[in-house]
Amino acid sequence: MVELDPTPYPIDALTKRGAPEAIALEDRAGTLIYAELEVAVAALALWLRGQGLEPGDRVATWLPKTRHACVMPLAAARAGLVHVPVNPVLKRAQVAHILADSGARLLLTQGARAGTLEDGDVPAGCRVVFEGDAPLAGGGLGFAERDPQALAAILYTSGSTGRPKGVMLSHANLWLGAISVAHYLKVTPDDRVLGVLPLSFDYGQNQLFSTWAAGGRVVPLDYLTARDVIKAVDRHDATTIAGVPPLWTQLLEAEWPEAVAGKLKRLTNSGGALTVGMVRGLRARFPKADLYPMYGLTEAFRSTYLDPSLVDAHPESMGQAIPFAEIMVVRPDGTRTDPGEPGELVHAGPLVAQGYWQDAERTALRFKPAPVHSRYGGMAVFSGDTVVEGADGLLRFVGRDDEMIKSSGNRISPTEVEEAVLAGSEAREAVALGVPDPRLGQAVVVIAVARGDTEAAEVALRERLRRELPAFMQPTTYLWRDSLPRNANGKLDRSGLKAELA
Repeated sequence: MVELDPTPYPIDALTKRGAPEAIALEDRAGTLIYAELEVAVAALALWLRGQGLEPGDRVATWLPKTRHACVMPLAAARAGLVHVPVNPVLKRAQVAHILADSGARLLLTQGARAGTLEDGDVPAGCRVVFEGDAPLAGGGLGFAERDPQALAAILYTSGSTGRPKGVMLSHANLWLGAISVAHYLKVTPDDRVLGVLPLSFDYGQNQLFSTWAAGGRVVPLDYLTARDVIKAVDRHDATTIAGVPPLWTQLLEAEWPEAVAGKLKRLTNSGGALTVGMVRGLRARFPKADLYPMYGLTEAFRSTYLDPSLVDAHPESMGQAIPFAEIMVVRPDGTRTDPGEPGELVHAGPLVAQGYWQDAERTALRFKPAPVHSRYGGMAVFSGDTVVEGADGLLRFVGRDDEMIKSSGNRISPTEVEEAVLAGSEAREAVALGVPDPRLGQAVVVIAVARGDTEAAEVALRERLRRELPAFMQPTTYLWRDSLPRNANGKLDRSGLKAELA
């Protein structure tokens, strides 16, 4: 088991965690042992240094799970740069926003993706470079000690209002998060972790970091169907899958040969709570695998996990604090709640991010001084989520306090969907809401007022949004009204509409 050393290191020191001849990465191109991973990180870091970039400059990647996408988080850090991974399923408008907001100086991508961008999407001062021009071998930049509190990455995540915001993560955040997860998941050098989540998610990226922290092997996978995942488990003898509820739904509906299901020894979930039915289903389908329900938010990485020994008796629980995290349930005045009393989940400790990139106003709303009873003190993340702590010390999720939509493991800003709907000539007003969906977790529903005929408006709107929004943000249903209700302040009555849908 990985030891809980609280000393943070620069994140690119992960290349030293595995035995030099042990396999660190296995993909379509073959395998990469830890000694070769170090060479690849060093070579890409040296190349980045030669691109005229200054320390602290942002380097973006817009890639599927290629070898460059896996190596760049460490290489950018070694070069003294800040990595900005862009979700590969995003479309040009979202990519353009992230590039502009982060002030990226370089975008590493592929020709086909770059071809979808239009004039003005790439800001002045940002160069577009293709993977084939960035070496992963040859001369390299060696490891050097650096300030663990220095900024290492900006991960973009949607808020309940506005466009995606960048969460600033230090080397210490990333390193200690990797050590914590590797420890409580009991990852070993013999493990083979199937990386099915996007590397732009903190949960997906940590699959790389926590596996390498334990000296294990990562098998990155871009999949289309549940069958692709099953085949990959069989082909690579995978021991671990990290997923989100919609993926588990698909995997439970698929046919698993008993021998293949038996290869898995660890299932981890975040990005949305598992239902009791899903917990029972996973335990029945994968009886040899430990199930780890988890709760987290990008602003504080991961907050809680439920020990597998407690899952059968407490399938509704989100567990207790992970190592290096202090979790408190507080009232609006900051005092601790009593057992069984709902309150806001507050996360303190070294996993707390540094705030939102160039957004002091939104940072101040979420990042605040820790409650006076905190053992860590400093800044804490006030999650906006309501939970209950039982007399047994286990936490249970109650609900989200904001209007965030969670679909297929993605956090979706309703405002961003509404802005996309209203960007054309089809609708004059629109509200986007999330409604329960057994497969997606939540489905996006748009209630709108059309400009002209509603049928024609919906046909045109669906066609346009297919081009402009990624698949996970597509509204599943449109409800057309002559007008939308407003509250006493003249604002659209979102709560009334949500209650009506419920």
